[in-house]
Amino acid sequence: MKPNEDEIRGKIDKTAGAAKEKIGQLRGDVNLQEEGANQRDAGKVEEGFGKARRKVGEALRDLGKKINR
Repeated sequence: MKPNEDEIRGKIDKTAGAAKEKIGQLRGDVNLQEEGANQRDAGKVEEGFGKARRKVGEALRDLGKKINR
C-alpha cells in the first residue's frame, strides 16, 4: 500500500521542522530552533501513527483474503 495522509503530513512536518531548527541554529535564534525541533518531533509521531495505521490496514486486508479462500 502507498503512504497515507498521516505519513505524508508527518514527513512534511519532520522536514520543515528540521529546516527551521537548522536555520535557528545558524541565526542563533533559540526560539526558532526550539519551534523547529518541536515540529520535527511532532512530524515523527504523526508519521509513525500513519505507518501503524497502514500496517493494521494491510493486516486486515490480508486476513480478509485468507478468510475468503
